[in-house]
Amino acid sequence: MLRPPFSQESISIDKWDVIVIGAGAAGLMTCLELPEDLNVLLLNRNTSKRSSSRWAQGGIASVVRPEDSFALHIEDTLKAGDDLCDLSAVEMLVKEAPGCVDRLQHLGMIFDQSSDQLSTTLEAAHSCRRVLHVKDRTGRALVEVLEDHIENKENILHCRGVRVTELLIEKEVCRGVQVLDGSNLYWITSKAVVLATGGGGHLFTNTTNPAQSSGEGIALSWKAGAAIEDLEFIQFHPTALKFYGSPCFLISEALRGEGAVLVDKNGESPVKHLENGDLATRDQVSRAIMNNMQENDVDHVGLDLRFIDPEKIVERFPTIISRCQDYGVNPLNEVIPVAPAAHYWMGGVHTDLNASSTMKGLYAVGEVASTGVHGANRLASNSLMECLVFARKMSCIELNAPYNARRLDRYTTEIFMDNPKEDFILGISDKIDCLRKLCWSNLGVSRNKKNMTELLKTLQDEIDQLQKNPLLECLNKIEIDQKLKLSEPNRRGLNLLLDLHNRQITTLLLLKACLFREESRGGHYREDFPIKETTWKCHTRQQLNHEIIKRFVKN
Repeated sequence: MLRPPFSQESISIDKWDVIVIGAGAAGLMTCLELPEDLNVLLLNRNTSKRSSSRWAQGGIASVVRPEDSFALHIEDTLKAGDDLCDLSAVEMLVKEAPGCVDRLQHLGMIFDQSSDQLSTTLEAAHSCRRVLHVKDRTGRALVEVLEDHIENKENILHCRGVRVTELLIEKEVCRGVQVLDGSNLYWITSKAVVLATGGGGHLFTNTTNPAQSSGEGIALSWKAGAAIEDLEFIQFHPTALKFYGSPCFLISEALRGEGAVLVDKNGESPVKHLENGDLATRDQVSRAIMNNMQENDVDHVGLDLRFIDPEKIVERFPTIISRCQDYGVNPLNEVIPVAPAAHYWMGGVHTDLNASSTMKGLYAVGEVASTGVHGANRLASNSLMECLVFARKMSCIELNAPYNARRLDRYTTEIFMDNPKEDFILGISDKIDCLRKLCWSNLGVSRNKKNMTELLKTLQDEIDQLQKNPLLECLNKIEIDQKLKLSEPNRRGLNLLLDLHNRQITTLLLLKACLFREESRGGHYREDFPIKETTWKCHTRQQLNHEIIKRFVKN
């Protein structure tokens, strides 16, 4: 069932078995895999249907062809992960993938077909054509199929426009959430909480991700005490549309799989020195492009599609063709201007093979989680499959006992404080933009200690200052049976403050992880430590009130 946005009716405080945060592929699939006798609350901070899953173009990786095998898919994943994948997680993903494909088809997803079999394409670092797709809008097709089923489930209430502000932790057990629902701030209890909030690409100025992909789930879980791992590993997609006035629209890697090639301003290949050229791993291609751009003093290279049959391009990649044409580029007879952009976060909330975090009662599915599948560098198109495989573990979710409180009916209290001035609101937006630029310039494709150390000090000072804001302090003062009513200017101010504060926390954690790992591996490249070291064949773990530590890979 769908609750309309801006509903004046508060969400029940105590009727929920499971609260799912996030309505992309991971959150939607989690809701469908949970037992149907459970009361499920799906919280979606957006009033629209935007999500990173919906934007995913490439496809879903699975062994479906006779010339492919589980062994090859596992080998490709491990190789791309640069010695940091957890073998048990990779084996589970690969072996359960075909069953997830069958499940999607049963739900009504129609993949592209070729000669009476599922059509597959080739993407970087895959040794076989194993990427299933729906033209170049696979993510959108997936999310739409899942949404149709969610809307018809009587045991699921889908609430749009509701933002989770804190996790409810009692005696090191997660027992619910605090939400900003319209102008109301209140608690909701549950027997388990599943984070499906997506990644953090929007922490960077140049990104293929929507604005809500700002690492909010990382900040929420870290403040709650859950372990966070491998945040230094950000995957930068080599080919995002780079055109004045346009957003960083993703230009799918599948184009290079079908024969497109990268060219620099001199008509040369910027990746000719790489072993697999245009289809080398994303971290290698991104660095090669960035180096070429720097050498030639330009802000992009070109992607040349003229080696592919034009009819095939039009049929297979209609979304990309249309978007390029919107910005005056005709890919059929001119190169597409492209440059790297932040795309996918390999790190996140550490989970086991059942999607359980280190905090009892708290689970994580999708890009917000660090499952061990991706290691230091995600194999293309494994991410949507990761959502599906780990969401299936929710069919056996372990629930806590109900929250024990003296009373569970709410009373309303209004907050009497000055409304923020318009220049204060604009100032927060400016700070978010500034932080994104600093993140790109200091934590982008290449990093070094000097720049990161300077940013660390600046960022810590800004966090200390922002935490004293009275609106943010309200979050820590609400009783379980209380509902705070905010004025509209204060609601707007709090929403922006949460955006900035969560971005600051997540960027700080990312920064500390990047400083800690003194080597280069996968999506993490240090100019001052350019070599991969065996002593760093480990995960990096961060936890509230603990020093960052190594957790060694055991395969």
